[in-house]
Amino acid sequence: MKITHRFWRYLLAPIALAGMLSMSSAAEINPAALVFKSPDQIPWGPVNAAGAQTAVVVGDPSKPGFYMVYNKWTKGNHFSRPHFHPNDRYIVVLQGTWWVGTGPKFDINNTTPMPAGSFITHFGKQIHWDGAKDEDAVLVILGEGPATSTGAEEK
Repeated sequence: MKITHRFWRYLLAPIALAGMLSMSSAAEINPAALVFKSPDQIPWGPVNAAGAQTAVVVGDPSKPGFYMVYNKWTKGNHFSRPHFHPNDRYIVVLQGTWWVGTGPKFDINNTTPMPAGSFITHFGKQIHWDGAKDEDAVLVILGEGPATSTGAEEK
């Protein structure tokens, strides 16, 4: 009889814990304290000709002021061409491997891998280029706008 009682206690304890956790995860959030978007609510734009896709999360990169965007480089050797931005940009690789190169000469074989978790600073007015090779790379980019891009490829 004690074995059966113990069996039910061990069986019901995880079920009760799961029930309490699911109730706590359904708590209402005060919108005066914070707002959030789940991943399926992030407004991704279309994939551009270079193979990149962007979602503006905070601010407006085309205007002066702070901004934050998600940027996805799709797999398949999709890269930007050598360019620079007027202001520093701070980047975290969230997923995949992001490949980066510097200087005006584009060479996909002369890139450095930045795995998920890497933190990168793109300094303003310094030439760089980047993209994805055999897997998608998802980044978060923070900076001060306007986030213009000036081409600087050596022909």
